Amino acid sequence: MFIANAYASSAPQQGGGIEMMIMLAVFGLIFYFMILRPQNKRVKEHKSLVESLSKGDEVLTSGGLVGKIAKVKEDNDYVVIALNDQTEVTIKKDFISAVLPKGSIQSL
Repeated sequence: MFIANAYASSAPQQGGGIEMMIMLAVFGLIFYFMILRPQNKRVKEHKSLVESLSKGDEVLTSGGLVGKIAKVKEDNDYVVIALNDQTEVTIKKDFISAVLPKGSIQSL
């Protein structure tokens, strides 16, 4: 008697596909504007930074080294950074995270 009424009231509802599609589209837009678009912007900025490197620029590497670019090798992706008068380090251009203003090394 009561069991029949309980089964009848819990019948699955039909439809609802449109709401699910709208919700997926909203999540897709949120994912695009919160994750993909800012990441693409950062990649584009880093690529232009790497392309604009020239001899004499003071740079900061992702490893924390601060130095002046001594040589830029155009045929491959490496630069030579002078940490001081005697020490030079060869690194990939991709590991340069920022170009510092002139005179930054002297202020350290």
